[in-house]
Amino acid sequence: MPADPDTPTPEVAVLGVRHHGPGSARSVLLALQELRPDSVLVEGVPELDPVLPLLAAERMRPPVAGLVHGVEQRGRALFYPMASFSPEWVALRWALANGIPARMADLAATHVLALEDAGAEEPDALRARPDAIGTLAAAAGYDDPERWWEDAVEHRSTSSLARFASITEAMAAVREGHDPVAAALDDETSGWTLQNARREAAMRQAVRAEWKAGRPRVAFVCGAYHAPAVDPTGRPAAPDARLLTRLPRVKVAATWVPWTTGRLARSSGYGAGITSPGWYQHLFDSWQDEDAAGEDAASTSWLVHTARALRAEGLDAAPASVVEAVRLARTLAVVRGRPSVGLEELLDATQTVLCGGSAVPLRLVGERLVVGHRLGEVPEDTPMAPVAADLARQQKTLRLRVSAEEKVVELDLRREAGRARSVLFHRLGVLDVDWATRVRDETGLGTFKETWSLTWRPELAVTLVEAGLYGTTVREAAAGRLAERARDADGLDVLAGLVERCLLAELDEALPAVLTRLDEQAASHTDVVGLLRSVEPMARTCRYGDVRALDVARVADVLLTVVRRASVGLRAACSALDDEAAARMVAAMEATDAGVGLLGTDELLEPWRQALAAVAADDRVHGTVVGRANRMLLDVGVLDAEEVARRVSRWLSGGTDPLAAAGFVDGLLTGDALLLLHEPTLLRLLDGWLRSVGGESFDALLPLLRRTFAGFSAAERRSIGETLRSGGTPRSRTTEIDLERARPAVAALARLLGLADAGTEEGS
Repeated sequence: MPADPDTPTPEVAVLGVRHHGPGSARSVLLALQELRPDSVLVEGVPELDPVLPLLAAERMRPPVAGLVHGVEQRGRALFYPMASFSPEWVALRWALANGIPARMADLAATHVLALEDAGAEEPDALRARPDAIGTLAAAAGYDDPERWWEDAVEHRSTSSLARFASITEAMAAVREGHDPVAAALDDETSGWTLQNARREAAMRQAVRAEWKAGRPRVAFVCGAYHAPAVDPTGRPAAPDARLLTRLPRVKVAATWVPWTTGRLARSSGYGAGITSPGWYQHLFDSWQDEDAAGEDAASTSWLVHTARALRAEGLDAAPASVVEAVRLARTLAVVRGRPSVGLEELLDATQTVLCGGSAVPLRLVGERLVVGHRLGEVPEDTPMAPVAADLARQQKTLRLRVSAEEKVVELDLRREAGRARSVLFHRLGVLDVDWATRVRDETGLGTFKETWSLTWRPELAVTLVEAGLYGTTVREAAAGRLAERARDADGLDVLAGLVERCLLAELDEALPAVLTRLDEQAASHTDVVGLLRSVEPMARTCRYGDVRALDVARVADVLLTVVRRASVGLRAACSALDDEAAARMVAAMEATDAGVGLLGTDELLEPWRQALAAVAADDRVHGTVVGRANRMLLDVGVLDAEEVARRVSRWLSGGTDPLAAAGFVDGLLTGDALLLLHEPTLLRLLDGWLRSVGGESFDALLPLLRRTFAGFSAAERRSIGETLRSGGTPRSRTTEIDLERARPAVAALARLLGLADAGTEEGS
């Protein structure tokens, strides 16, 4: 039967592009305006089709990314980033604005994620696109593929369609002699080549589907490498169908998430990334500006922005210097034989003219300008995971601005808003959503101030999706995650830390599960170091529980049990320790001592100090441990200086191994030199011991002694030297008090203390 002459012949115009290239985007727009196709296909997984209409929303502001993630798989996701200068963004927005059907065409994510999960393909294979334009650019002597595209394609006096035909022809030459479909069907290939064959088969099937649906004139925007392979004309459909049958599947969901210009950069690890997204954004915006005057408008305005950024950093950048930099950039472009000024010329001109030849000032503003910190935005009706939606509501309620640039906030926990923000940040930390991180390592719960650094990263969207496994809100998910961690925790110190996190995140509902697990482990735990490490976080919980309005009675019971068991086992656990194990034991003892001292109750102090006393008097224990135990007891008044001096004398006697004696000294003195400065007897003993040590032994002792004394301040070391020069007696720094001169200071202090009427009258 003859073909109907009125029926249009199916055809596809392939627009091979460089991903995220502003020149490509401009050419795509011109080509679509010239073609006026019946439908537009864009490289990407078809699961994004249902959410494509959102791209037309007013509040959809790039950069954004299509996110397709496994519903039942943790950590499995695909991102499709788009900036306003991305050809894919331009094509889809043009189609939506003109009522033209738009579809995504690629191997479906349901198969990609299933194949990755099964280990049949390498992770990220879908996103690891060959940079064919980069290959052609390198062959032409260019180190910037987009620059080659501009010079070789954008500035050619041909129509946009002719330019794309040239690109397809060049890619065909690059791929000549290789038929991935035939190789895949003959089992001659695997890995990336096999997946690429599947992808291009899926692209051709998408074109056939458009033709079958009555849309004969199709425009296909894809990476330039795929341009020669996506036209199904003259290709049988059966081999493509065979490549795509019986592939595994997983359940997936799709949405849009905000993206950042920084994550578009190649330096971020993004496979299809670009070197300078900030410059590309500026270049594209300049082309879109109808008031821009000529080809040099983009370079001139770029240098104006650069000068402003330098002045914002307190550096000189006069308008006359900007004019001179523009002239130099144009001259460099002519000398280098390039049709227009590019980023390389602009940066060279900036460094030479505006920065006085130094690269340092340029580095101050380079990242902000060349890469940028722009964060996209998605409409409120964008499908979100429940936890992500709850977080968005809380961010709005608490007036927390989401930004890709770091912002430091200080919270006052005495205020309701500050406490609510703190609780949210701690709950997100439980979920590994590290949008907010503590600036300082403030582990004390009694402080009324917290300082946080906020930086949003697009990957956190996937983490929020995964958090949905534990609940539908941030609070529910955090409580569920803590309960799971408690079930899987191995170690009392870990569980004690989880108790503390319950407190900070105000997750009362998670506390019973954590405490039950803590009870179980405390009853059977035999590792004394683990017991010791768990004391301090539990002590903080008990000490500051009232501040956070939590019932910590059960924590106190577990803490008492742990301290008693650790005290009973301390002496035996300190035997036969090497240097590394001794250091771990000392750290655990110090933490326990701090925790017990924080609460200061007799039922905790008595067993603990008895255990320390047993260790401090045992010469068979590692010297560092014994020295530290003696120092702890001396500091709290359980031992007096005379008793410690006797023990020092015994350890520094001639019959003691010099290395063991040095360890004892290190444990006794680590931290500060006050003990030596205020107890001249100890200093004389130490000085005499060092004088008696032989040369060979002294060489072995020197690193340990140097480490000990390096912890002292310069003033403390100087005072020790002065004391030794004076014969071992600390130099007196006291003078007779002049009461007349001191009276004003005493009166002022009394007023500050509210004692002005009690004892500051004349003559008192």
